[in-house]
Amino acid sequence: MSGQALVAGVGMVPFTKPGRSEHYFDMGSRAIAAALADAGVDYKLVQQAYAGYVYGDSTSGQRAVYGVGMTGIPIINVNNNCATGSSALWLARQAVESGAVDCALAVGFEQMQPGALKGQWTDRPAPMGLHAEALDRLHGVDKENPSMAMQYFGAAAAEYSRRYDVSTDLFAKISVKARKHAANNPYAVFRDAVTEEEVLASPALYGGLTRLQACPPTCGAAAAIICSEEFARVNGLTPGVKIAAQSLATDFDGLFTGDDVFALVGADITRAAANDVYETAGVDPKDIGVVELHDCFTVNEVLCYEALGLVEEGASQEFIANGDNTYGGRVVVNPSGGLMSKGHPLGATGLAQCAEMVWQLRGTADARQVDGVTMGLAHNLGLGGAGVVTLYEKVS
Repeated sequence: MSGQALVAGVGMVPFTKPGRSEHYFDMGSRAIAAALADAGVDYKLVQQAYAGYVYGDSTSGQRAVYGVGMTGIPIINVNNNCATGSSALWLARQAVESGAVDCALAVGFEQMQPGALKGQWTDRPAPMGLHAEALDRLHGVDKENPSMAMQYFGAAAAEYSRRYDVSTDLFAKISVKARKHAANNPYAVFRDAVTEEEVLASPALYGGLTRLQACPPTCGAAAAIICSEEFARVNGLTPGVKIAAQSLATDFDGLFTGDDVFALVGADITRAAANDVYETAGVDPKDIGVVELHDCFTVNEVLCYEALGLVEEGASQEFIANGDNTYGGRVVVNPSGGLMSKGHPLGATGLAQCAEMVWQLRGTADARQVDGVTMGLAHNLGLGGAGVVTLYEKVS
């Protein structure tokens, strides 16, 4: 890998509640068109496309991409659970960096159903069956609870509270911050402020988590145009943002026999991908001013502060109490409002993070703008497992 991948353009449609969105292919096509317009690139110049989604039949990607053009290029459909959008971006970036193509498209979309996430197949073993067995051994599994995701992260919240002697108020503060940030994001679904008291009083889910501490399923789409420096030069483009480093990690040996519930919810994956990125780019995580991370549940944001190296293990309570995770602090985490407020259309999430990072580094994030940032970090996690960490850097 010797080339440099630039983010030539990004596009996104406002996320919406299930049942209120356009069809998946219309959302996907609109996000692609917006990214192409933002880049100033004709679709005919795109050489490969990677389309990410979780809930949809095969070749849904083609249906979405065909809405902007049919040029015979390879279109690859990608499914990596909640890390799907960033996995599509990872593939597009690899294609450009390797020199295989000069311009690639990554798009993610999801037309979701209301309610907790659930598998679509009941006639075969679940792919996360071994994870579930490990959770049952470590924490127990409630067979009557329809959401396994809720149980994984609820167990992690209970363990974090026990290990570091913190109260549930710590996690509620994450929800309050998310809504405060989302108030300035026209793409977010939930923009009304909430108080800690309201968060804690919302219906209980599992392990001390409440409904306002869980990201809702939503529908949406986002896209990015990735190109080489030569492509940008020849076509007169000034992208302004590059992918300085990116890593995709999966689970490690010993996960199913170990005793760490944090590893079951992806903390080790996150740590490995982040360390790889920092080593590749030669960057200290404490020098990064803005981060979009995968806050599917409030506890995961806390775990990610530590796994991403923003703070030391167990130091999140002080980090949050000091306001170091928001405007005026050391790093602004989820200026978009994150998954907690935007919602989580699985295939779109990672590329929505990409769009936010690009807007922040360009200085075009309007009321969400973080002052003076030159580097931004995005983290997208899928249990089962896959985690993508991407470091974006401003270029002249």
